Amino acid sequence: MEKLDPRTTALVLIDLQKGIAGYAGGPHAADDVFERAGRLAARFREIGAPVVLVRVNFSADGSDMLRPLADKPSPGRDGLPANWLEYADQLNAGEGDIHIIKRQWGAFYGTELELQLRRRGITQIVLGGISTNIGVESTARNAFELGFQQVLVEDAMSSADAVHHRFAVENIFPRLGRVRSTEAVLAALA
Repeated sequence: MEKLDPRTTALVLIDLQKGIAGYAGGPHAADDVFERAGRLAARFREIGAPVVLVRVNFSADGSDMLRPLADKPSPGRDGLPANWLEYADQLNAGEGDIHIIKRQWGAFYGTELELQLRRRGITQIVLGGISTNIGVESTARNAFELGFQQVLVEDAMSSADAVHHRFAVENIFPRLGRVRSTEAVLAALA
């Protein structure tokens, strides 16, 4: 893979919070995703490139949750674990990171993510998170539509089911950007 320019590249990690860990059914375990994402975040911080940590959360009464008429609606606010919003320990989240709260699948709509990236001159994002075919894919599709170049880190994401992960990685992501491993991204930042 070609080199990644830290002046124009940001790491964007989707929903790597403790309450989401249970949604990583495959092919990568949540702890493995957290560890790889933590390594990426450490390297991005080391070279002075932005680290964006996106979490999903809702108001205490859940009034800002989407409630579409759907065959498989998302669970309500009452079903969220107590540690729902806590970052995975492996991320070593810090004050210098960009913290975004979203209220739907994608990280761009209704947040200041695009503003934060554009003001820093970011034209390319390195993307990972849980769940591959929900939050990560929604964010990747939006990033594509907004003109961002993308590197999608296959082993720094997971889905509820390995089949769902593979479909996104093999059929959707190659049309939106470049699919690479954590090691390939770290090498491109050397």
